[in-house]
Amino acid sequence: MPRKLLTAREAADALGISLDTLRRWDRAGRIRTRRDAANRRLVPRSEVDRLRGGAPDGASLSARNRLRGTVRSVRVEGLLAQVELEAGPFRVVALVTREAVEALGLRPGDEATAVVKATSVLVER
Repeated sequence: MPRKLLTAREAADALGISLDTLRRWDRAGRIRTRRDAANRRLVPRSEVDRLRGGAPDGASLSARNRLRGTVRSVRVEGLLAQVELEAGPFRVVALVTREAVEALGLRPGDEATAVVKATSVLVER
């Protein structure tokens, strides 16, 4: 069974960020940490999962930008589909294959995550 608390280094590695970035995030309130008796940062595994976009099973992509949101529309035409996702203040539109939409079972109202890397947007659920 995985540990519920990670050291700051382990959490930074799991998030694909530097230890300095993790410290900045902690000071800014972007990540919730605890302190041990020696005043070292400990990060709950649930925080790492939250920031990774809900991939607790260890499945990961190298993309760091994950926008969790709600599918607003799915338009399928031929081999392609257009998926519109509302992620907080962001609206993300992705062109994906019809097969991908069918495999993910995407429908308006579903929760999904837009994974942004460079100029590509992947949609996962």
